[in-house]
Amino acid sequence: MRTASETDSTDGVLAEQLLRLTRRLHRIQKHHLEPLGITPAQSRLLRLVSHYDGDRPPRMADLAARLEVVPRAVTTLVDGLEAAECVRRAPDPANRRVIRIELTDTGRATLRRLRNARTDAAEEILAPLTAEQREVLGGLLNALTDAPLEGSC
Repeated sequence: MRTASETDSTDGVLAEQLLRLTRRLHRIQKHHLEPLGITPAQSRLLRLVSHYDGDRPPRMADLAARLEVVPRAVTTLVDGLEAAECVRRAPDPANRRVIRIELTDTGRATLRRLRNARTDAAEEILAPLTAEQREVLGGLLNALTDAPLEGSC
């Protein structure tokens, strides 16, 4: 049986490994997105807007809430995506004061390229692992991501 200090030490090492992996994931993802002229944050927003495609387009406040960021951060991301013609601001037909964010055809094409870039990034990250190790990792990641939150930060 491990002592409390051994558990704390092991957990500390695991936490550091997870942080290092997160930084590596961000670097690799950014590298694969650069040729598309899009940032990881813009990629995330574009994917989120696409989930509303066919339904009523989201408001900026909807996007901010889903991304867990302040509305000003969404404004900056939408500005960049609008300049790239991936999204457009459109007034809500029911309430002209409300602005909704719509995906454009260019945005849909960019999403297809993003999926390829994400696949390439995943292949690069997972390259050192065997198929069996990938299965185990998938199970472990599911256990971590599906675990209930014990408190809020």
